[in-house]
Amino acid sequence: MSKSKLIKDVNKPLYQNIALNTMLYRKHLKMTQNELAERAGISKSFLAAIESPGNIKPCSLETLFDIARALHCNPGQLLSSPDA
Repeated sequence: MSKSKLIKDVNKPLYQNIALNTMLYRKHLKMTQNELAERAGISKSFLAAIESPGNIKPCSLETLFDIARALHCNPGQLLSSPDA
């Protein structure tokens, strides 16, 4: 695996936060994965992978910004611990 594809252990909780928060915000807005994917300009399968906390799927900052915009939140809210 190339260095660019490795996820540092210290960053794994942030990816898990993105996964859980994306799902929580989407469900709070009563939005389907299809709807959010369309609004964010990504495929449903990519969104499903991002929302899976047990299967970390890196995404670009642009994708994170697009998802946050579609969820009417700021990107930092997706990175925060869902317990906070």
